[in-house]
Formats: sequence, C-alpha cells, structure tokens
Amino acid sequence: MSQKYDVIIIGAGAAGLFCAYNTALQGKRVLVLDHANKVGKKILMSGGGRCNFTNLFTTHEDFTSQNIHFCKSALKQYTPYQFLALVEKYNIEYVEKSAGQLFCKNSSKEILKMLLGECASVSVKIYKRCEIQKIVKEDDFKVESSCGNFEADFLVIATGGLSIPTLGATGFGYDVAKKFGHKIIQTKASLVPFTLSKKHLEKLSAMAGVALKVSVSLRNGEHSIEDDMLFTHRGLSGPAILKLSAYWKHGDEININILPDNDISSIITSEKSKHPDKLLINILSTEIPKKLASYICNGELSSIKLKQITQEHLRTLDKSIHHWKLTPTGTEGYKTAEVTSGGVSTDNVSSKTMESKLETGLYFIGEVLDVTGQLGGYNFQWAWSSAWCAAQSINK
Repeated sequence: MSQKYDVIIIGAGAAGLFCAYNTALQGKRVLVLDHANKVGKKILMSGGGRCNFTNLFTTHEDFTSQNIHFCKSALKQYTPYQFLALVEKYNIEYVEKSAGQLFCKNSSKEILKMLLGECASVSVKIYKRCEIQKIVKEDDFKVESSCGNFEADFLVIATGGLSIPTLGATGFGYDVAKKFGHKIIQTKASLVPFTLSKKHLEKLSAMAGVALKVSVSLRNGEHSIEDDMLFTHRGLSGPAILKLSAYWKHGDEININILPDNDISSIITSEKSKHPDKLLINILSTEIPKKLASYICNGELSSIKLKQITQEHLRTLDKSIHHWKLTPTGTEGYKTAEVTSGGVSTDNVSSKTMESKLETGLYFIGEVLDVTGQLGGYNFQWAWSSAWCAAQSINK
C-alpha cells in the first residue's frame, strides 16, 4: 500500500532540501528521496569545504542556457540577500572573498545543518539510500522505490547533473524528464580544468603547481576572463580556466595573456636603458614566476642581456607572453567538474514557477535544468531561487 504525501522531492541536495523546507512551511506533507548514503554531499565539498553559498551580485548575465532569459524571474523572486538573511538567522559566520562571493567562515557543514534544521522544524521526511524503481502519473504521482511505495499530488525533480559521479551524480533526472516528454539539451562538464596534449605536458612538466594571474579568452577574444590560472600535471586549472570552460567547445583555441596588467615591451625597454647588462630572464622573473620565465626564455633567450634585445626579440616575447595560444585536448570531464551545463530544456518549463508545461504538478529545480551559473556562488543561488519559486507555486 502506498504512503500518501502532498509533495515528493527527488534529490536531497541544495535545491531539494531548500524546496522541501519552503513547501512544508505552509503545512504540506513533504517527502524527500535520495539514493546516496548521505544528503548534501556537494554542499559539504563545495568551496574547499567552506561553501560559496551565494553571490550578492547575481544577475541572469552570470548564467548560460539555451534561453538566457529563463532565470531572470526566479532570481528576482528570491534574491541573494534573502538567503543571506536565513544564514544570519542561524548565526553562521561568513566572509566575502572576491566581490560578492560569500563563503562560510568555518565550514560548509553549517549550511547543511541549517537546511536540515529547517526541514526538521516543519516535519519534512527524508529517506537516504532510496533507489527509485518506477514513476507513473495517474490521478497523482506514484513512486515505487526500495524504501516503499509513495504517492503525491506534486513531484519535484532536484537530482542535479552529472558532475562528480563519486558523490553519486547520475542522469536520473534527465530520464524522468524524457519520460514526461521534455527535451534534454546536450550536457557537458562545465567549470572544469582543461587537459593538454602529451607534447605540451612534456614541455610544461616543470610548471605543475605554478599559479599566476592571467587573462584568458577564446580564439576570437570572446569571453575574456581575468583571474588566477594554475598549471597541473594534466593541463590547466584555476578560476580563470574553470570560468572559460563554461564557454569552451572541443577544438576551440584559447588565448592566454600571462602578464595582463603590464606590457612586456615597455618593461624591457625601460629596464634596458637603466640596466643594459642585466639578463632578460632575471627581469622576467620579477614579473612572472621564475619557472615560467625559464620556459619562455628557452634557447638563445636564456642567456641574453637586455642590451642585446632586438625588435624581433620583443615581438617574440610579446607573442609568448601576451598572445600565448593553446588548444586543449579536452577537459577533465565530469569527475572534477563543478557543474553540468545543458540538461532539461527550459522550453516547456515555467520560468516563474519551475512547473512543467507538459505535466501538471511536475517541477524541475536546480542543476537538472539547462541553467548553468559561472564560478563564484551563482549555482547555489540558482538552487535557492528555483527551489523557492517551485515551493511558492505548490503552496498556492
């Protein structure tokens, strides 16, 4: 015999838990089902264990989607400041790193504890290690699972994307969407490090672990991003690279300016007049990491003095430093991706309520949708905003 609830939410991550609390707040009986052995795993590991839980300057322009306007309504209905008020209610200390990026001062465990506390306060029932076996819609939604059979008037899909499968990520939400007639926008790993060819890695082997501020963009100069970049044993990482990966497509060349705030020709020309006998590599090492300076000054440039620098040398340095072009072989994939881009098409989902236009009572929230935020707290804010809108609609 089926157990009856008003709302069943599949997925106990950020969006699912927040939707559960806000729905039950108005008296609805809410059940959350999750296949993992722990809830909120992605919350716990995010932000290096300190959870970048929102960005105060969030706008729709910080997201990619087939419909770039889709997220506007939800972000206006539930803002970063509203979520911040909840954080402050729980006396969770936070810090602002880069402009607008808010992190827990101590641990991301505090955000999960807050969400679970809110859910407990309104009697939300949560089942872990629950495998969904079948979902059908008759008069209401019927869910068969390893934890029992359940039915509800409303079904919310908050299963996330494919990113970090070791945390339990699956494509289950996409399967449910397709079952009810929804189109899936092709998914890909996003906010993810780039991999480089064996040839490049051999040349850059000594660089692993080196980090510096750069400006990166795609071949045509689009999506220019200035932030830190990190050389790894597999390729390139760091915030600048993760952000650019949201726009990168396989085969795209990237441009890297490893000295974005200065002009190398001007620096050399100035130093040449003052210290003509200084070695070029020593001057470069004051501007960029020494290992990188050594890589750029290979061959004849490794022992050349400033007084020997020609215009041809300056052109070569300008190209190497300000216009370094690389074509990644790919990305590290879902195993290290922060998020999944693509997902359930927004064409048949209400931007105001997150309800399916094809099946009454069916909702999609969070990362499962074709809405992907940039690095910096935007994806968590999308989770809160989309979840809140769904809850308000269910409670009407």
